[in-house]
Amino acid sequence: MKNTNSMTLYVPQMNCASCVAKIEGAFEKLSQPGVDTQLVARVNLADKQVHIQGDISSELAIVTVASVGYDSELVLDAKLASEKKIQDERVEYRTRIIQSMLGLGLGVPMMLWGLLGGEMMVNNPSQQLAWGIMGIITFILLVTTGGHFYKGMWRALKARSANMDTLIVLGTTTAWAYSMLVVIMPSWFPAETRHVYFEASVMILGLINLGHALELRAKGKTSEAVQRLIGLQSTTAIRLSDSGDEEVEIAQIQLGDKLRLQPGSRVALDGEVLSGESNLNESMLTGEPIPVSKSIGDTLSAGTVNGNGSIIYRVTAGLTDTRLSKIIDLVQQAQTSKMPIGRLTDKISAYFVPVVVIIALVAAVVWYLLGPAPQLSHALVVLTSVLIIACPCALGLATPMSIMVSVGRAAQMGVLIKNGEALQTASKVTCVVLDKTGTITSGKPSVTDIRLLDGGSGSGSESGSQASASEQLLLLVASLEQHSEHPLAQAMLDEAKTRDLSLVEPDRFNNIQGKGIVGIVSGVELAIGNMSLMVMENISAIDALQDEIETLAQLGKTPVYVAQGGRLVGIIAISDPVKPDAKEAIAALKRAGKRVILLSGDKQETVQAVADEVGIDEVIAGVLPEQKQAKIIELKESGEVVAMVGDGINDAPALMSADVGIAMGSGTEVAIESADLTLLTGRLSVLADTFALANASMRNIKQNLFGAFIYNSLGIPVAAGVLFPLTGILLNPVIAGAAMALSSLTVVTNANRLRHVKLS
Repeated sequence: MKNTNSMTLYVPQMNCASCVAKIEGAFEKLSQPGVDTQLVARVNLADKQVHIQGDISSELAIVTVASVGYDSELVLDAKLASEKKIQDERVEYRTRIIQSMLGLGLGVPMMLWGLLGGEMMVNNPSQQLAWGIMGIITFILLVTTGGHFYKGMWRALKARSANMDTLIVLGTTTAWAYSMLVVIMPSWFPAETRHVYFEASVMILGLINLGHALELRAKGKTSEAVQRLIGLQSTTAIRLSDSGDEEVEIAQIQLGDKLRLQPGSRVALDGEVLSGESNLNESMLTGEPIPVSKSIGDTLSAGTVNGNGSIIYRVTAGLTDTRLSKIIDLVQQAQTSKMPIGRLTDKISAYFVPVVVIIALVAAVVWYLLGPAPQLSHALVVLTSVLIIACPCALGLATPMSIMVSVGRAAQMGVLIKNGEALQTASKVTCVVLDKTGTITSGKPSVTDIRLLDGGSGSGSESGSQASASEQLLLLVASLEQHSEHPLAQAMLDEAKTRDLSLVEPDRFNNIQGKGIVGIVSGVELAIGNMSLMVMENISAIDALQDEIETLAQLGKTPVYVAQGGRLVGIIAISDPVKPDAKEAIAALKRAGKRVILLSGDKQETVQAVADEVGIDEVIAGVLPEQKQAKIIELKESGEVVAMVGDGINDAPALMSADVGIAMGSGTEVAIESADLTLLTGRLSVLADTFALANASMRNIKQNLFGAFIYNSLGIPVAAGVLFPLTGILLNPVIAGAAMALSSLTVVTNANRLRHVKLS
């Protein structure tokens, strides 16, 4: 099965940072210079998946993962894979809880026995018998509660590597083996070193299993956002056929099939409405809370929920090509991406385990040769404690857990983050540059005024003959404009539709490029366009309206002149209305300390009018796409960290040149591909929240890394006994096991705080 784009493997045994490093390293070896296969493999530790991009067969990918000691399987259906992972984790959680109870159930009484004065030494045959029985019971528990650690170590050894399981097995087995030797051959040991550590072995396994169980629950929450998106995918749909309606599996549906969308049902695949109308809830996909009206010709997105209407639609995209599917892929890619701040931990984790084993052995030898009596017991305690406390789980989880939660929360807000690096850069943004059309404004021009030459107005509340005259003029204009492809023509057609006017076919139509249109409607000669057209047609009486034209320009409105029979009869004012939340969104950016600039190719007066309305102080107008790019580069060179917000098509050069390109996607594939971040919703208010989330994410990652580095940096020396000369106390291996489990749980729990952190 060849796949030149991407594939996903599910790796159930993957559980730590060194697993990630080994799997990614295996695929990197396939991409070395001189090797034809160029691959990029990204591991999602929380979902236990490996996303592979490149030209490779699924068989070779599975073999590559197996070469470093892990079984894997190809993910063919994201929804089924998600359900399988959830089920596997439920089973694993129950198993770990049982293993934890068994380990602690034996270990705690043994520890209490020692703490309350019970004999933990082997000095006579009766003690040999009693502790021998406990040793056998402990061995059974080592196999049952720690068997998965031994299997993990064996897989690693076969792949000539080491992992977290290696440290746990070495630590607990060493403690048990030493204790059994003391029980079987006490005469081999000095009297003061005949101490048994059975309770340490089982309690360490019990605590680590408990930590893993709690960590599983916390990890499940980090991937809730993607699981919720995957859950939006339907499994069946109602297809229209010659024999009537039939419910079929999604896999059986072909492009062009007609599907029926019943009230309250979920859209199965992307499509185009053929008949019917309804309001659809797109909030789970875009973050937009208000239902969107859909009628003939409108597009539907898979995963959105129908209201009370019934719709028949034609399928325009297969299951893997739907907008929802691409969003899920993008979110998963972002969750597995690397941040510059996290790459150091990857490098450290790759070499951490063998280094720790060496440190533990050296420390044990030092204690045995130079330490106080009983040297052998002290050496064993140090060896076990260092091996257990040094597990680099917290270090490996610090960055990916925070990225996963952040990207997932952003997706719920209707913001797609392309990679972790974009999230880190977004936290440093100092200057936000906004395009006007489609970003600050709705991107859909509409008629605001119909100014009649006799002084009447077609705007606001009209009455009697004025309304009739305005509508008559609009009827003639829209009838001629229905053959024009200009965006302003659509505004006039929309206005005519709103007023329920019945258009007629023009007798003659001629498009004058760059100026407007001329023609005849119902025997009336019309010229509709800009000032250049009026001059070309020798239309007079424009000078008298100069003040009003300037007023319209100051308000950001574009005048369309209408001449009838060679005489100017009216002006239709058109503007691209500002989005309702634009003003508050700009205010929020300013409160966050961002420098805000409005950058547009439109004329100065129009851009300034929009800037004044929404509260932007800096304006750059009249620039072409390549000039926009130059302005972005100029701002960057001046020391600003620049975020460019545009429509993702006309602004592509500027988006690519900015430190962070943010596309007002409106669902277009071009927008999603051209920017680092894409705002699926049309609401600008999420922009400030996105920057706030980026800042919160970086704080969270730094907290996690600081805690993990401090834990390992201080934990290993303490376990090695550096505090013994001052305190006379060595770290108990059981305490080391509890600390190791707690450190990982703390990192995951801290990352989950991002799910609820207040952004504004």
